[in-house]
Amino acid sequence: MDTTQLLKGVLDLTVLAVVEGEDGYGYDIVRRLRDGGLSDVGDASVYGTLRRLYTAGALTSYVVPSESGPHRKYYGITPTGRDQLKQQRDDWSVFSTTVSTILEGVPA
Repeated sequence: MDTTQLLKGVLDLTVLAVVEGEDGYGYDIVRRLRDGGLSDVGDASVYGTLRRLYTAGALTSYVVPSESGPHRKYYGITPTGRDQLKQQRDDWSVFSTTVSTILEGVPA
């Protein structure tokens, strides 16, 4: 099954969930998503999502100098992002339960 469209629909939710626990820089967030089971997530999709969430006020960012390479831009969740994450978690719960019910053939 091609999960590309499914992934697009949950990328905001999963990125916010990943940074809720700990701030991270771009590739670190990509790695955590992949380690969590989203092995098909693309770097460009995550970086685009980070920029969009930052612009919307859901994320904050700051730069951390690195002695072994270029400085890294870290992202953290804002109060707006926490509110968005809570709402999207609730929406996901209802949606996934509904789809599971349909797939199991149980009447709603």
